[in-house]
Amino acid sequence: MPIAVDIDVMLARRKMSVGELAERVGITPANLAVLKNGRAKAVRFATLAALCDVLDCQPGDLLRWEAEDAAGE
Repeated sequence: MPIAVDIDVMLARRKMSVGELAERVGITPANLAVLKNGRAKAVRFATLAALCDVLDCQPGDLLRWEAEDAAGE
C-alpha cells in the first residue's frame, strides 16, 4: 500500500502505549492496531483529528505516501 502509517513512531516519541492511545482517542485497541499496522482501508477525519490531538502532531506525522516500488523494498 502506498500510504505508510507511522503511529508507532509517534507512540515511541510520546512514550505512550497502544492501549492508552486507543482509550484517549475513543477507539478499540483492535481498531487502532488495524490502523497502526497499515491494514485499514480508510480512516475517518474525526479519528485522524483525535489521534493528532492526543499525540500533539500533524496528520503528516502519522501518514506518508510511498511509491509502490519503494514500498516493497
